[in-house]
Amino acid sequence: MRQRRRAVVVDRVACAERLATGLNGLALSIAESEQARLLDYVEVLAAWNATHNLTAVRAPEAMVVRHLLDCLAIRPFIDGLCVADVGTGPGLPGLVLATVCGDKSFTLVEANHKKVAFLRHARRTLGLENVDIRAARVEDVVPETVFDWVLSRAFASAAQTVHHAGQLIGADTRLGLMKARDFAAEAADLPPGFVQQADHRLQVPGLDGARRFVVIGRDTSGRNAQGLS
Repeated sequence: MRQRRRAVVVDRVACAERLATGLNGLALSIAESEQARLLDYVEVLAAWNATHNLTAVRAPEAMVVRHLLDCLAIRPFIDGLCVADVGTGPGLPGLVLATVCGDKSFTLVEANHKKVAFLRHARRTLGLENVDIRAARVEDVVPETVFDWVLSRAFASAAQTVHHAGQLIGADTRLGLMKARDFAAEAADLPPGFVQQADHRLQVPGLDGARRFVVIGRDTSGRNAQGLS
């Protein structure tokens, strides 16, 4: 028997206010239509989460902070046109970024079947034509294009991510890791041929403690130096 989803009450006005305040704190200008679609995402995620346990974050207003704003904080760094999100889960950060980056294409990689079902439903609901969903393990994905960015949020350590997603990382591809703690230990464990290019410290409105966006790339200089910004 198909499981019925429990009704979830989303205070859209409160969520909209939290989103607008957070965007102001991040100094991001997001069109009202895109903000509305981000709130649509929260509603869909909250509804599915009631029965499918897609995220440990239950309250819709908390989703605005811990999911939307956290993911949008890296928006200023994402240039280029082709982005992959490995181990995307319920679309974090890829689906959120795709909502506000209509000029870019996003490939979301996820092996969990219920999360893939959610991603496909959310893509249809939000009308995101710039999203491609790959239902596969990261290491099994064969790239069909050269990615400008490969993103990872709560997927694995830097070394493990490089190991699993190395075939997606070209000479000029940047691997962007969303982290919540100091990166020194992981940086020391990077495999040969990869270097840390940047460590951006972020402050997400509503979240305690700093967040980090660490950028890794292939060492094309032949040196094993690490750059920080």
